[in-house]
Amino acid sequence: MKKLYYGAAYYPELWDEQAIKQDIALMKETGINVARMGEFAWSAMEPREGKIDLSFFVRIIKELKANGIDTIFCTPTPTPPIWMSHGHPERMHVNQDGAIMSHGARQHICTNNPYVRARTKIIVEALSKAIAPLDGVIAWQLDNEFKCHVNECYCAVCRGLWHKWLEKKYDTVENLNTQWGADIWSEAYLAFDQVPQPVKTPFMHNSSLSTAYKLFTRESIAEFAAMQADIIREYSKAPITHNGNKYFAVDNSLLFSNLDFASFDDYPDCDNYQDMLFNHSIWRNVFDKPFWVMETSTSHNGCLDGSWMSKTHRPGYLAMEALAAVAMGAEGFSYWLWRQQRAGCEQIHGSVISSWGKPTIGYGEVIKTKNIFNEVEDIICKSMPVKGQVAVTYSDYASVFLSVENVAAPAYQQLMQEMHGICTCAGITVEFIMEHVDPNPYKLLITPYMPAIRDEYLQKAVKFVENGGVWLVGPMTGYRTNEHTVHTDAGLGRLDALGGVVTEVTFPSRDAEITISAMGMDANANYYTALFTPTDAVSKGDVVSGIGNGLSFLTERQLGKGKIVLLGAYPYGENGRAMLREIIKHYAGENEPCQTSEGTIAICRKSETSEYIFFLNMDGKGGKYFAAADAVNALTGKKIPPGWNQLGGYEYVVSYSGR
Repeated sequence: MKKLYYGAAYYPELWDEQAIKQDIALMKETGINVARMGEFAWSAMEPREGKIDLSFFVRIIKELKANGIDTIFCTPTPTPPIWMSHGHPERMHVNQDGAIMSHGARQHICTNNPYVRARTKIIVEALSKAIAPLDGVIAWQLDNEFKCHVNECYCAVCRGLWHKWLEKKYDTVENLNTQWGADIWSEAYLAFDQVPQPVKTPFMHNSSLSTAYKLFTRESIAEFAAMQADIIREYSKAPITHNGNKYFAVDNSLLFSNLDFASFDDYPDCDNYQDMLFNHSIWRNVFDKPFWVMETSTSHNGCLDGSWMSKTHRPGYLAMEALAAVAMGAEGFSYWLWRQQRAGCEQIHGSVISSWGKPTIGYGEVIKTKNIFNEVEDIICKSMPVKGQVAVTYSDYASVFLSVENVAAPAYQQLMQEMHGICTCAGITVEFIMEHVDPNPYKLLITPYMPAIRDEYLQKAVKFVENGGVWLVGPMTGYRTNEHTVHTDAGLGRLDALGGVVTEVTFPSRDAEITISAMGMDANANYYTALFTPTDAVSKGDVVSGIGNGLSFLTERQLGKGKIVLLGAYPYGENGRAMLREIIKHYAGENEPCQTSEGTIAICRKSETSEYIFFLNMDGKGGKYFAAADAVNALTGKKIPPGWNQLGGYEYVVSYSGR
């Protein structure tokens, strides 16, 4: 990494020349060295069909560069102009209720529509030709927050593409019927074009159909992104990203497979810093290179109806959010937005400066963050983050299954954030990796909440175990086929044989009053449970009362140089979290010696000659950190007393030691 980028989303097309001149001067004052622009500006680039003029943006990029400010330029496809949508309902996004979206806001167009695709190619090629040669353009962003405001589209175009997708996947309709078990309720089809989209029906659709349609949509949006990236690469060598998010209806692993670096939007309030750390753990592992925080608020979020309104940050929090990001591997940290929106639906949203050009309540925190970046930039640029030895697979594929088949559990993202908290409370630096990421650098691989396991992932996991890794499988993993049907050969399919068990029962266990025992403690089981009889495995945890009394829920089997550990039940409540924490600690073994009190975190980095530990208080309440005997404050050069040291609210220390 050569430098830290400190940025903001900027919309010069909305402001006059006097405001733009003021913006550039204030950006320099606040330390902003990169602006992201263009994502909502299609009508400014092409006000009438075929009348494309990019000279304004070329000039702004040059002016920014002359003042030391680089640019990330975005394709403008989230906000198609009125000439594309007016009078053309066939081009619009259609939701599951059959409602046709109207022009306004964003994402109102169907990205599968052939006319939309054609005009997208034209505008992306035009801006690639005009923008790529400019010195100030350091990267590209595709669109903006794919599928943030809409989910699957149910228009006629998507229906036709859906049928083609099914035919490519299943070859014959007879094979589809077999794979889906479509004889149930007379759902068998005679031709692919008879297969409905999962729109409203008297009860609910076949699970296979609903899941397949969500997967089809996610493949389609990844294809739309890849189409844009391919055009840009014909004219530019600058890296390409998209600002992702774990909550949107996309498969991020698939989407980023054709991109160059990861970036994401992150809006945690000051009481939810754990979500921010969870996000960093996900996005820093998409690629083996720095990621970007592409959007975060200087102070608060907000929109017209108040549905998206966060608590205003306490003084000091923003700087720690930013410092944690770059310490964990972010190359760029960028605000949404620079100048407050004077119109639209997000006027209430926080910004760096107001729409009348004055500092906002977040301005002072932006300055404070700039000063901290200046302090730590040299350390960040000459060192690399040290990743943990424990990996948890984060899967948008699994999220689809749990969204179709609700087992009375919280949303997938909430379950995974809880897993992150359990690991960090155990003193474990945990990495959340997507399915495409190689698990072999890790010691322990955890695969929770994945109802169906794809063949490619299963093969990688087995190889990981054979090479000496420990694979902790579960809870709520492997109980469905990839067609979202129930296994007919074994309760957990191939996991039964791999784990050395016979799955006796699988069932929803909410309020079932099942007591499980492992690691010297008891807890209740909840959500969805699989119980085993070990055949070639050792039981490490059993049901001690209730349904399945005497059966195992936690087993261990040696395979090659490693172990497969099956966790068939979700340990629930405070006792359950404690049990799961002890299970993970047991199989993770010894971990890094970075110790802190609750609310304070430690992030380790290394260079060729030095080790650094960033200690940050994240809750504003102050805390303690443990310093090694040879620790020195990397910013002051003073020795840090060995042992426990106090840290004030939203304070930080960078510990240094040679190696």
